[in-house]
Order: sequence, then C-alpha cells, then structure tokens
Amino acid sequence: MEEIYKEKYLHKAEVLIEALPYIQRFNRKVIVVKYGGSAMADEELKKNVIKDVTLLKLVGFKPIVVHGGGKEISSWIKKVGKESEFINGLRVTDAETMEIAEMVLGKVNKSLVSMVTELGVKAVGISGKDGGLLTVEKKYADGQDIGYVGEVTKVDTKILEDLLEKDFLPIVAPIGLDKDFNTYNINADDAACAIAKAMGANKLAFLTDIEGVYKDPEDPSTFISRLTVSEADSLVEKGYIGGGMLPKIANCTDAIKNGVSRVHILDGRKPHSLLLEVFTDTGIGTMFFRDDDRL
Repeated sequence: MEEIYKEKYLHKAEVLIEALPYIQRFNRKVIVVKYGGSAMADEELKKNVIKDVTLLKLVGFKPIVVHGGGKEISSWIKKVGKESEFINGLRVTDAETMEIAEMVLGKVNKSLVSMVTELGVKAVGISGKDGGLLTVEKKYADGQDIGYVGEVTKVDTKILEDLLEKDFLPIVAPIGLDKDFNTYNINADDAACAIAKAMGANKLAFLTDIEGVYKDPEDPSTFISRLTVSEADSLVEKGYIGGGMLPKIANCTDAIKNGVSRVHILDGRKPHSLLLEVFTDTGIGTMFFRDDDRL
C-alpha cells in the first residue's frame, strides 16, 4: 500500500516539475483561448475548460477567452421557426438572426463569467462593441452577401489591456460594429485571431471538435503534432487540407506571420486538453510556429 501511495504522489510531483519551465517561460504572457464547439454544449467539458483557463490565470498567465455559441444560436433560431443557413461555414445573418445571435452570445458570455468567478478569479464579460474593441466591415462568402457577418478591420486593445492590468480575466463575445455603428456577428476563430495579433499574444489556442491536423483525415497515423508556417502552407497548396480546415489553418498561419509565437489546434472534447498542450513536453494537439523558431 505504501509503495502504491508513493508511486501515485511521485507521479503528481513529476507532472508539476514538468510544468515548471512552461510556467516560468510564459509568466505574465498573454494567451488567447478560442472556446467553442461541442465543449460548450457539454456541462462537464465546459467546467473543465473553465478550470483550465482559471488555472492558467492563477499560475501567472494573462488569458483572454473569445467564445462562440453557434450550436445554441442554431437552437434558438429553430425555436422562433427559422432555419439556419450556412455558406462556406458562415451563418447567413439577417437582422432577426443578428438579434438572436447577440442575445444568445450575451447569455453564454455571462454564464462563463459566473463559472470563472465561482472558482475565485475576477472575470469581466464584454463584446467587441464595448470600448470599440472590434471594428468590422461586411464580410462576403465567395462574393455572396450573407448579411450581418463582419470581417475585423481594427482591434482597439485598450479595454483588454486595462482589464488585464487590473487583474481581470476578459471573456469576449464575437460581435462588432462597422463605421456606421451597425452590429455584426463575427466568426469566433476570426475574432480570436485578430485579438491575438493585436495583443501580441504569446499563444493562441483554438479549442475545436477536431484533434488537430492530419495529412490524411482517414488515416490516424498521419496526425501532425508540429507544423511550421511553410509546412502548413505546403499542405494547403498540395491539396491535403480542405473544407472547414482551410479557414482554421489560414487563421493559424496568419497569427504566426503577425507575431504570435505559438498557435495550437486542440480537441476541446478531451478533458483538460488545454493544460496538456501548454504544460507538457509532448502536448496533445497540433502546434504551429515560425520557420526560424527553434523549439
């Protein structure tokens, strides 16, 4: 019994020691976490994600959460008798749909704030409309007008910097204003990428419904744990990456090219995937980095 006891707690100590250099390296560094997908629909997974982000905050990181809410938005649209329509993965958003999306994202936002606060960390929920955080222009899908869907053109980081300076954890809903102060829905991946670039984030993590990048999605042995920007671009050019992965890869490489040190695609359905990626040597998802970066 004593040997089992020692082994159990020795393993815990080894895990903590393995995390130490990462805690030292990223202390007081900004990490942007895009939170969405199935991990938002499952209450247990949601609690695990919030615990992960809260722990990052407590060990010295400066996390910023950018969340989606697509599944819940679709549910509410159905409740009012409408059908959700997507073009190239983007929700067609008329005025009524925009009103529903803003309502739902506000509800999700404050729910996440409550969960973080319950764990003893001060959080503030905002949208891209607050403090002029996200300015947008109309986004088109292959030339098609899809309504109130915005492309981020400017990020005013002052409100985020002020919140981080006051030791708050910002939680951002992806909604912005255009130059005429019309409200637009923003793809959460796009919003997170724009914020990470503007904040000079050290890390950007996408919590998704996929494990990471595969050269062949049908062959688990082709999983890629690390990718340079040029390697990622090459996979796209050769046709290995397609469909919904294309915009995700584009956001990852764009962030790296614009100063973000590390970008991660993680499976948010796996408990504590964020901590495993950030604090262990092997990681769990796909990490993107600069070509000249020595790991």
